[in-house]
Amino acid sequence: MEEEEDIEDIIPWRFNGDETQRIRESLLEWYDLNKRDLPWRSKKLESPSESEEERAYGVWVSEIMLQQTRVQTVIDYYNRWMRKWPTIHHLSQASLEEVNEMWAGLGYYRRARFLLEGAKMIVTEGGGFPKTVSALQKIRGIGDYTAGAIASIAFEEVVPVVDGNVIRVIARLRAIAANPKDKVMVKKVWKIAAQLVDHIRPGDFNQALMELGATVCTPLNPSCSSCPASGHCRALSISRHDSVVLVTDFPVKGIKVKQRHDFSAVCVVELLGGQKTLEGSQTDSRYLLVKRPENGLLAGLWEFPSVLLDGEAHLATRREAIDCFLKNSFGLDPKRTCDVVLRKDVGEFVHIFTHIRLKIYVELFVLHLKGGKNDIFGKQDKEIMPWKCVDSKLLSSMGLTSAVRKVYTMVQKFKQENLSINFTPSKKRNRMSRTK
Repeated sequence: MEEEEDIEDIIPWRFNGDETQRIRESLLEWYDLNKRDLPWRSKKLESPSESEEERAYGVWVSEIMLQQTRVQTVIDYYNRWMRKWPTIHHLSQASLEEVNEMWAGLGYYRRARFLLEGAKMIVTEGGGFPKTVSALQKIRGIGDYTAGAIASIAFEEVVPVVDGNVIRVIARLRAIAANPKDKVMVKKVWKIAAQLVDHIRPGDFNQALMELGATVCTPLNPSCSSCPASGHCRALSISRHDSVVLVTDFPVKGIKVKQRHDFSAVCVVELLGGQKTLEGSQTDSRYLLVKRPENGLLAGLWEFPSVLLDGEAHLATRREAIDCFLKNSFGLDPKRTCDVVLRKDVGEFVHIFTHIRLKIYVELFVLHLKGGKNDIFGKQDKEIMPWKCVDSKLLSSMGLTSAVRKVYTMVQKFKQENLSINFTPSKKRNRMSRTK
C-alpha cells in the first residue's frame, strides 16, 4: 500500500506531465548548446571506441574529485590522474602513498583512499565495472549521488542524480522554502528528480540539471533571463509579483555549523650531516617526516612533527610539547646524538578545514649529526610511529597537503632572509638556540 500524501505536499512538489516534458526538452536543448567542454564528459560521438567501462571510470574519478572542489581546480588534477592511471586496472595496482601524492592539494583525502579501495575491489571481484545503481552502491565510497551519476552517464540507466546544485534548482522551480540540508527536503528532491529525468538521455539530462545550477541558477546571482527553465520557475513568478520576495530566498539558507578552533605546534626538524651555511647546498641535509594515523583527519599522510595544543600557547609551552613528542616518539636526545645548531620560531598561520579553524605555529629545529651518523633514532619502530628522512629535492616533489607545504615554504623563506646564519654547531650557538 502506497504511503498517502497530504494535498499540500502534492501541489508544490509534483510537476504535471506537460511540465515535465517541456522542462526535459528545454534543458537538453540548452545543454547541447551551452555545456562546458570538460575532459571527463563522454565523447561517444567523437570516440565510439571508448568502452562503457572507460567512460564509467572517468565519470567516477571526476565525480569524486568534484565533491567539495571547484571545477577549474579539478581539471588539471583529473588530466594528471588519467595520464598516470588511464584505466581502473592501472589504478588498482597503485599504492595509497602514490594516490595521496597525486591527490595532494585537493583536500578531503578520504575520497582518494575510497577510489583506490573501490578500484581494487572491482578488479579483484572480476565481474567488470558495476552498471546499475544497486550494484555500484556496494562499492566502497560510492553513495547515492555517485552511483546515480555513473549509472546514468556511462550506462544510461534512467535514474536521478541529486547534488547541491540540483536541490537549489528544484527548490526554485517549485518555490520550496526549506532547508536544503533537511533530510525530508532532500528525500523529496530525489523523488522530483526521478520524475524529471529523461528516459532517452538520462545522463545528459542529469548533467544539464547540475550544469544549470552551477552556471545559471547560482546561489547568490542567478541569471534568470538566460535560464531555459524560467517559464516553469515558481520562485521567479512569485518574485515578479511580490518585490519583497527574491528568487534567492529559495531554498532557505541553512544554519552554518560553528567551526571548532584548534591549535597545533609544528616543528620542522632539519638534520645536517656536516658543516653548512644557508648560502650553501648540502646533499645530506634531510627533513624528518612522520605519517599520520590511518584513521581520522588527513589519514595516512606525511607531515612534519606536530602536536595539538589545548589552546593559544606561548613559545615555551609549545617547545615543551614538541620536545616531549620527539623524546617519546623517537628517543631524540640532542645532547647525546646531535648538536642543536638552530632553533627559531618562524611564524604562524591559520588553515581552514570544513568545520575546523586550525592555528599552526611553525618552528625550525636544525640539528647536526655527531660523527657523521646517518640515523639519530636508533632502532625506533616504524610500525609504531612511521617516519622517514627526506632531502629537500624529494620533499619538494612529494604530494604534501597544502598546510604542510605552506609550513615548508615559510621555513624556506625564513632561511633565505637569514643567509648570514652559519649552520655550524658550537657551544655558544647551542645556548643561543634556546631563545626565540
